[in-house]
Amino acid sequence: MIIIPAIDLINKKCVRLYKGEFSSLEVVGKNPLEVAKKFEAEGAKYIHIVDLDGARGFNNKNIDIIEKIVEEVKIPIELGGGIRDIDSIDLFIEKGVSRVILGTAALNNKELLLKAVDKYGEKIAVGIDAKDEYVAVNGWTKVSKIHYIDFAKEIEKIGIETIIFTDISRDGTLKGPNLNQLMKLKESVNCNIIASGGIKNMKDLEDLKEMDLYGAITGKAVYSGNIDLKEAVKL
Repeated sequence: MIIIPAIDLINKKCVRLYKGEFSSLEVVGKNPLEVAKKFEAEGAKYIHIVDLDGARGFNNKNIDIIEKIVEEVKIPIELGGGIRDIDSIDLFIEKGVSRVILGTAALNNKELLLKAVDKYGEKIAVGIDAKDEYVAVNGWTKVSKIHYIDFAKEIEKIGIETIIFTDISRDGTLKGPNLNQLMKLKESVNCNIIASGGIKNMKDLEDLKEMDLYGAITGKAVYSGNIDLKEAVKL
């Protein structure tokens, strides 16, 4: 299992939210490039970036800082947030993003998902963000009527190899990941599963490792000091 530290961007700053609520916004780093370099120096093998402005429809606000991170950090970057057309996917992959994460677009635009997977294969991942087990979209402001397991099975058939799963009720809370939902997901599909949301300490990482997941995203726990990234990578 790989440890993937997270950078959530709003107005070119690193922020953290509580359960995805923008009213809870807390700035945890004014220089995302320096944060990314620190993660790299501490041994991270991948970095997870979410453009929260893009997720809410305010595209292009953070493109320059994303470009700088991709250019100056040597480890792979996965990027999500508001990527809803093939031109945007082309742009980020051409700029060196290793994995583009589709969320709302994966649910609402199957034609785009098929086209992206056909063109880029494993470079396309899907983020499944669930609220009460149903897929949320549009920066988590709306909840669909699609169950997360049904959606996972559908995108696996399309050819998606990597799923980032977030239980929104746990995100930013430091209350631990939803092991039950993660296990159901792992038992339902053969995709690589990355756990996200609620990870609070090394015990949580040990529990996820025992589940033999592909990866775990750590955000608030790293910024708060609950998890030492160097130690987590060693684990």
